[in-house]
Amino acid sequence: MIRVPTRRRDWRLMRRTARLVLSVPGYALLGGIVAVAALALFVFSLNGQLVVFAVTGDLAATARIRLLVAQCPFVGPSFTTVQGLLLVGVAALTGVDVTMAVYHFREHGISVRKGRSSAAGVVLGTLGAGCAACGSAVLAGLLSLVGGSGLLLLLPLDGLEFALGSGVVLLLSVFWLADGMRGGEINGCPVDV
Repeated sequence: MIRVPTRRRDWRLMRRTARLVLSVPGYALLGGIVAVAALALFVFSLNGQLVVFAVTGDLAATARIRLLVAQCPFVGPSFTTVQGLLLVGVAALTGVDVTMAVYHFREHGISVRKGRSSAAGVVLGTLGAGCAACGSAVLAGLLSLVGGSGLLLLLPLDGLEFALGSGVVLLLSVFWLADGMRGGEINGCPVDV
């Protein structure tokens, strides 16, 4: 049976385990790097041509930096406050999830082969955490195959459902990792791949 975090103690377990893992300086650094890299990936994937121009174009170094920083949530005009909060939240969850997975694999002697379900949760959460426009574009392409691309207009959150969905996947992965690390057990993700 697949367990999901429904009780208060499940959420405390997740918070306590993440705090313990991130209290180790090396793992805290890894989590921060992964979170920043995930946020950069989410943000820069929206404007690939602009990023390529900022990196390779004939610009001064300060102009390059200003152009790239302007793409980030809360700095430039690209995102609303809600979109920015979701992107930053998903990026932070990605950092926590990857860090906990690395900790679990290293400290409990699990190979990626044994822990492939946890690794799959990290990958799925990371892939689903992109912007609403990218998720909507992929879904529109798939729905257009069956004549249902107009259904995207009915999404009540204008495509933010994809970021929310990836947050749910990441929370489940964090819970399953925390549950697998409890008491030194090596359970990992309960979903069979």
